[in-house]
Formats: sequence, C-alpha cells, structure tokens
Amino acid sequence: MSEVREVEQHRRPSDFTQDHLDWVPWLEPIRLEDATEEQRTHLVGFRGESPYFRLLARDPEVLGERSANDKEIFYGHGGLSRTERELAATATSRLNGCVYCTSVHARFTSELSKRPADVQKILDEGVTARVDDRWDAVVDFAAALAAQPPRADSGHLARLRAVGITDEEIGDLVLSTASFSWANRLMLSLGEPEVPAQAE
Repeated sequence: MSEVREVEQHRRPSDFTQDHLDWVPWLEPIRLEDATEEQRTHLVGFRGESPYFRLLARDPEVLGERSANDKEIFYGHGGLSRTERELAATATSRLNGCVYCTSVHARFTSELSKRPADVQKILDEGVTARVDDRWDAVVDFAAALAAQPPRADSGHLARLRAVGITDEEIGDLVLSTASFSWANRLMLSLGEPEVPAQAE
C-alpha cells in the first residue's frame, strides 16, 4: 500500500508548469455510457473524455450555465484581447495555487502571445514577477482582485488606463479574474493535478 501511495505522490506536479497535466477527481465522475440525454448535451467532444466535465455533469443545469459563462468571457467578441483574458486567468490561478488551471491558461497565454518565457517567469516567480508595463498592470489588477479579501483599488484602475486599457476592457478583465477565482476553488476542492504517465 505504501508503494502505491509513493507512486501516486510521484505523479503530482512539483512546480507550476506550462506542460499538459491530467486532473484526478476525488469523487466518481459519471460514465459517458450512463449519461442521461441532458448530461450528454454538455459532454460533446473532448468534454466527454474529461473527468472534470463528467463530474460536473452530475448537475447538468449548473454545468450548462458554467459553460455558457466561460464561453462568453473567453471567446466573446470585442473588448479585451483573448491573450490578456488568458493572462488574467493565469495570474489568478497562480495566486490561488491551482496548478492545473495555471498550466492550461499559461499554455493559452504563451500560444496567443508568442511569449512563453515571459509566461514562465510569472509561473516561476509568482504574480510579483515584472515583465512589462501592460502585462504587469493586468497581472497586478487580477492578483489584487482575486486576493482574499480583494484589494484592487483606484490605483490599479489608473495603471490599467495609463497603459491603454479601456473601461470596457477592464470589465472583461474583471470577469476573467472573477470567473477563475471561482473555477480555481472548484477544481481545488474536487480533485488534484497529475503528471500524465507518459510524461514521467
């Protein structure tokens, strides 16, 4: 039994990473073959393979609302760039200690920005890492808003405006940060990240 625990512990990531990670739930997800018609509508494509979405599908109405919210916040037209929405999600997840969410959104940020070294600096040093004026303003605001209790203030807003971020874009930044403050807590309370077996 101790050998099994040692192997399982070995597969837990030791650092924040941009590598692909698996996620292991502590509760039993539904099996796709046992899903109701309502549950199946929210498990199309890769979601049917994901233990996270199959677990959330135990309450399909809530999963539907969560998915619609996520889609609008990260893929909505206009407003803040997708890159900076992902940067905010990365910073929020890094602050909250959600290794899995950080890895996912750090990869998106790197791919969209073509700045993987800057993203990795945030992962390695935390949200106090300094990159450039605009990214620092976004990260600092997201971290201040995600803090418990939140400490974002008019100074953070002034810095965002000073680097050219409009009030509409600040609204998108608030939504991205708030969404991931919630998502991190959900993932941290329902399971844990795992290094894929082939990556060990």
